[in-house]
Amino acid sequence: MRAVIQRVSHASVVVESKEVSKISKGYLILLGVETTDTEADIDWLANKISKLRIFSDKEGKMNVSIMDIEGSILVISQFTLFASTKKGNRPSFMNAAGGNVANEKYENFCQALRSLGITVMQGIFGADMKVSLLNDGPVTIIIDSKNKE
Repeated sequence: MRAVIQRVSHASVVVESKEVSKISKGYLILLGVETTDTEADIDWLANKISKLRIFSDKEGKMNVSIMDIEGSILVISQFTLFASTKKGNRPSFMNAAGGNVANEKYENFCQALRSLGITVMQGIFGADMKVSLLNDGPVTIIIDSKNKE
């Protein structure tokens, strides 16, 4: 499972000209689900993100978590995070989980964050979404449950 986490002042998602979700201060997470992801990947990633200290404390140092600021998270499913560009110029998405499997793990990830007490908003899985955000910092962190760096 791969997450691109952007610290935002606000973010929203529009589907078919209708705003379906929005948050104020928090994270916009683009989430890619891989074919080999398990519930252990979901739990590890949700816990890591909940404790990630990338908001500024009173001294301006990144030392405060999403839970500390009572921020919200907007999670957008993004299968293209598992694009392979090894061969040719057209990306392959062979490692990205498909359809029902990806949707189930996406939903489980959102639920895992909620179970930690975080307010989570979502895009619409599989829809053509227009995502807007005001990146705060900018701060962008990439976390992969298989790489754990």
